[in-house]
Amino acid sequence: MSLLQKRKKPQSNPGKGLAESDQLVLDTIRNKGEEAISKRNLQYETKLPATAVTKCIKNLIALSLIKEIPHAQMKGKHYIATEFNPSNNVSGGVWYVDGHLDTEFIEQLKDLCFKIVKKLKVATVEGVYEFFKKNNLTNTDCTRQQISEIIGVMVLENLIIEVKSSGHGEYHSIPVGNVCYRCPVGNLSQGLGRAGLASVPCGACPRIRECTPDGLISPSSCVYYTKWLEF
Repeated sequence: MSLLQKRKKPQSNPGKGLAESDQLVLDTIRNKGEEAISKRNLQYETKLPATAVTKCIKNLIALSLIKEIPHAQMKGKHYIATEFNPSNNVSGGVWYVDGHLDTEFIEQLKDLCFKIVKKLKVATVEGVYEFFKKNNLTNTDCTRQQISEIIGVMVLENLIIEVKSSGHGEYHSIPVGNVCYRCPVGNLSQGLGRAGLASVPCGACPRIRECTPDGLISPSSCVYYTKWLEF
């Protein structure tokens, strides 16, 4: 979806008649589009004093020209123009609710995926996804990408193992060489356990594969990882 499609119906001269400082802050926020901006960065980019930026933000929120939103990957309040919706980098995508990782939903999906893999003996991401669709296992529609990310987390936690199909026996329905998943040997009769890694917030995060030391998603910017270390 293009940025233009994300915009609401334009208002007539929104922001007209604003004070110069208010207009500067509004323009700076709008220029960030769906990525939002923190008050600290607003102060840096506008060169305005902190007190002035705070006052401008208050004025613009009162006029419904900007809104305050939580950031899934960074600490502190962030601001976005009301005609934009936050990007997945800001909102955290489907795995976050109001800026907080939806661990309950993630754990429910992991439990369901484990039971499906256990039932099917050997399964591909597509197979698990089709099972979800056919049986309406959740109240919300899960995408193939979501299922793929959940399965990826389960592999990292050693709850299931990733293998390649041999085309024989239990793998007969899966083309040779295709990636598929099964329960570890000896665990076929066991339920979903909480592995050691799951106690770390990273273990429940479906975006762990996007996390890098110097990336947008990183341990240093993750409030959940920081709180876990402090604990």
